[in-house]
Amino acid sequence: MARPVAIVTGAGSGIGAAIAARLADRYDLILTHLRDDPDLHNVLATVEQRGAATAAITGDLTDPMTIDTLAHEVEHAADRLDVLVSNAGVYPRIPWTSLDLDTFREQIEVNLVTHAACAQLVTPPLTTRGHGRIITVSSVLTQLGRVDLAAYIAAKSGLEGLVRALARELGPHGVTVNCVRAGSIEVPAEHAVVPDHDAMIARQLDRQCVKRRGHPDDIAAAVDFLASRDAGFITGQCLTIDGGWCMT
Repeated sequence: MARPVAIVTGAGSGIGAAIAARLADRYDLILTHLRDDPDLHNVLATVEQRGAATAAITGDLTDPMTIDTLAHEVEHAADRLDVLVSNAGVYPRIPWTSLDLDTFREQIEVNLVTHAACAQLVTPPLTTRGHGRIITVSSVLTQLGRVDLAAYIAAKSGLEGLVRALARELGPHGVTVNCVRAGSIEVPAEHAVVPDHDAMIARQLDRQCVKRRGHPDDIAAAVDFLASRDAGFITGQCLTIDGGWCMT
């Protein structure tokens, strides 16, 4: 019997790669990544070893041509499409006093508008089938704030609002819409860009109840649960996975 299909955007590294690997045990996958690079090839090899048939789309999701390519894959998989995990995003650190409005708009486009575009693509097949999951990846910084990330936090806050709105709109059609709010998740890239990495880790662990760094697999496990049938009565929620850093 053909397996259901899940889409994971931003699947070439970090959290997205972990989500793809986790879902590969029971889904065929449509994966997006910015570039056709070794990171993407490694992810494809991993998920295919776990039995997933794959389609890979490379390109910027703010580019209409990339969205058109994704739309073609959605149409092809429409009768088996079950899950969208909308994960792709960027978070350049720019001081507020240096943040021009063009850059602000670009951040809103990448971290909010592309998620809406992907959700619109999957809405017709999911509602037609009367079942589906839309899961977005946000950040605990929507609750905490942080300097130099105003545009990113504004976009992610909008994404959480979009989740609640779509939960109301799509729930009557059998589609749940939820969000995973990621805390401080250790990824390889941070070692190259974070000065005094050991001191940063010590500060972060002091903020958390659980005294270890978060890992991409922690986020992937939460996404896997929200994609499952066991989560069918959960919608419009933001599940915070941060080791007890922020409690609301």
